[in-house]
Amino acid sequence: MKKLLVGILIALSSCTVQKINSSIKRSEVFDKGHMGFMLMDPEKGKTLVDINSDKYFIPASNTKIFTFYASYSILGDGLVNGLNYLERGDSLIFWGTGDPSLLHPDLKNERVIEFLKASNKKLFLVDNFSQVSAFGPGWSWDWYPYYYATERSAFPVYGNVVRFAGDSIRAGFDTYPSRFESNLIPAQDPPLGLTFLRNQYSNEISYFIPKDGITFQRDVPFITSAELTETMLEEATGKQITRIFSRNYLEQEPQKLVTAPADSIYAQMMKISDNFLAEQLMLLVSDQLNNTLSTADAIAYAKENLLKDLPDEPIWVDGSGLSARNMFTPRSIIAVLGKIREEVPLEKIKAYFPAGGESGTIRNWYKADEGQPPYIYAKTGSLSMTTALSGYLLTKSGKILHFSCLLNNYQIPTNELRNELQKVLYLIHDRY
Repeated sequence: MKKLLVGILIALSSCTVQKINSSIKRSEVFDKGHMGFMLMDPEKGKTLVDINSDKYFIPASNTKIFTFYASYSILGDGLVNGLNYLERGDSLIFWGTGDPSLLHPDLKNERVIEFLKASNKKLFLVDNFSQVSAFGPGWSWDWYPYYYATERSAFPVYGNVVRFAGDSIRAGFDTYPSRFESNLIPAQDPPLGLTFLRNQYSNEISYFIPKDGITFQRDVPFITSAELTETMLEEATGKQITRIFSRNYLEQEPQKLVTAPADSIYAQMMKISDNFLAEQLMLLVSDQLNNTLSTADAIAYAKENLLKDLPDEPIWVDGSGLSARNMFTPRSIIAVLGKIREEVPLEKIKAYFPAGGESGTIRNWYKADEGQPPYIYAKTGSLSMTTALSGYLLTKSGKILHFSCLLNNYQIPTNELRNELQKVLYLIHDRY
């Protein structure tokens, strides 16, 4: 490790790319798997580090950098379209845009409910749920009980999850939405710790709370359907809603109701690596482009119109990066980071991206010196045998460097890789 750090220090001070590359290649930690690393000084237009930057790697949640750029380019930073609707005589005919904010436990947007409540027309929900599959391509079937694989849908309500929250002071816990309280059953064989586990084929949830009392918040995905959405909308509005199946309405140009600020969705998606929000953002992009809900269409448009000049074509299949079918090269990620810098104000980048030692998925990593602001603003990525970090590195000399590090097929604990990368990135911050 000492040889690695000394080598990088010498290389950076002399700006010799060859020495930087050879130093990193000598790392016994990085040598345990496959590594792609690129570091660029955009002000000089100079590549400082290039290790396998033209090779394809599984990016995991670094995919969200592409999702963010496509979403920001198409949706902007204003309010997103939360409802498509037509008014025909005494009828209000409406359907979903993929907007994830409606009654979401964190975003808690009620604009659609207020709109439907205020209408004096009969309400008809067009069933367009078949446009969206619950899981993305390449997702594992056994992810169904976990928040990171919350179902995608055309018309999300409550973020498509049930949130359970309790604290150590009082007995019991809260359920949001409360309608799912009737779906709870005590676990038959109590496990050792806190448990909320949904049945694979129904919304029945078994639970166990330790007697010693703990503070917790747990989000459990529920199985979505047009029928359940209709029921939940009726409960929230206090009005009768009739579900209809005519596709003729979907082919007409609808009016659009704006709802939640895109800024809040981007920030939560990037900071905590929220897969559900990432998937729904790509549906919002598709709706904005052609009034249909298709992740594949949104990706195809982005590749053709926003990313055609990338050095390597991204193999991109979902919004979140849950699929191991996604494959990007470090130099293409660097190119997208450059596009973001050109089009998104730096202060917004800092508000959206996790900040080292301060927020999001890197709040416990890449800490700055005492009393100093964060020097890393970057998106993490994590899947089995995959770790990634790509974003912006601020040096003590005032430079903003772009970097991308993708690590696949390693055979050591992830934290060993992160510790090694943390040392390298801090050295660059300190000395370049």
